[in-house]
Amino acid sequence: MDRIGVAFAGGGMTPPEIVDCVQLAEELGYDSAWVAEGHGGDQFSILTACALATSRIRLGTSISSVYVRSAPTIAMAAACVDHFSGGRFILGLGSSHKVQVEPEHGLEFSGPIPRVRDTVDIVRRLLRDGAVTNYQGEAISIGTFDLHFPTFRPEMPIYLAAVFPKMLEIAGEISQGVLLTWCTPEHARTASKHIATGAARAGVSPETVEVATLVSVAAPGADDGGMRRVAATYAGRFPRYRRLMAEAGFADEVEEVRRAWREGDVSLAESLVPEGLINRMSLPTDPGAKRERLAEYREAGLTLPIIAPRVSGPNAGATAKQIIRANAPA
Repeated sequence: MDRIGVAFAGGGMTPPEIVDCVQLAEELGYDSAWVAEGHGGDQFSILTACALATSRIRLGTSISSVYVRSAPTIAMAAACVDHFSGGRFILGLGSSHKVQVEPEHGLEFSGPIPRVRDTVDIVRRLLRDGAVTNYQGEAISIGTFDLHFPTFRPEMPIYLAAVFPKMLEIAGEISQGVLLTWCTPEHARTASKHIATGAARAGVSPETVEVATLVSVAAPGADDGGMRRVAATYAGRFPRYRRLMAEAGFADEVEEVRRAWREGDVSLAESLVPEGLINRMSLPTDPGAKRERLAEYREAGLTLPIIAPRVSGPNAGATAKQIIRANAPA
């Protein structure tokens, strides 16, 4: 059976609806379930509920920001979910985005790479030793912090979100897995090479580093309105993903989307999202085309496709379940 994960980012679903969806995913043989941060509920609370309602499926954050929680807070939350899940937890970390961290949380966004490195180091020390003392990193300094409880495992898998070469190589160097998103097969191929470079730098076999990507997917028979809405949001708000879309061959179109978004015309921005971008960066609903795309991803070096149901509105939970059933591992 080919491994497939599923990821949730709110979309109008209540936390209990996400738990129901994760239970269904476990029944259908999904490898893992991931919960995003930003909006839609507290990811660690939801994953704790998922842990108590399941017994086999792996559970992860996709991702937890190294800015909006302190490194010790992340370590405590991760260690707790690991206890409740019996060691099924994966900690997905990332820098998030300046356009989120500063206006949404009132925090300064600077030096993302040093902060990611220090956070990974601190979390690992706390899980292994239970405490850190006189930690002087490049971005974070801690006098002393003690967990005051035993961890379930002294080590847990840490995956890092990455988009471009520098962070991809660092992820290959210091993490057990990499989380991509808005990823074409072509980008997956390039990303896998950079991840392998980082792994080699650390003396690690590239095959031991999981390469995963979140892939947007709609319900069978649905129009592409939901996809356009999400794509326009990413193209309009996030420079990192706008650049990724441009490099995928949609530079002029994405610039038009950005301009409309900046001018406050969200409807126009959504209508300007090119169909080719949606087709190349999401998972087809046609079964044959879907198998071909998943084969493309795996040939390009991806080891774990993670479907991300794009749902909204009062029927979001039911629609997500429909998507989970339609994309279950073969």
